[in-house]
Amino acid sequence: IAEMLGLAESVKHTRVYQEGLEQGRENEGQQLVLKQLSRKVGQLSPKLESQIKALSLEGLEELAEALLDFSTLDDLSAWLQNHEPGQ
Repeated sequence: IAEMLGLAESVKHTRVYQEGLEQGRENEGQQLVLKQLSRKVGQLSPKLESQIKALSLEGLEELAEALLDFSTLDDLSAWLQNHEPGQ
């Protein structure tokens, strides 16, 4: 059993495991931000949702903080225009 636990522990240090973990964090961040935005400014269009899903984890973190100041969908759209991936 100890050997199996050691193997499980070493798997956690592999690139594939780390990438999967990062992807999971990103997906959770997307879902949380989407819920917060829907509650704050109303239902999001599919276009806005896809723009949000295209953000990096860092971008999602920035959006999570910025959305506290949003009042309308226009605020979100303006923020996304200034934070497009690749800028």
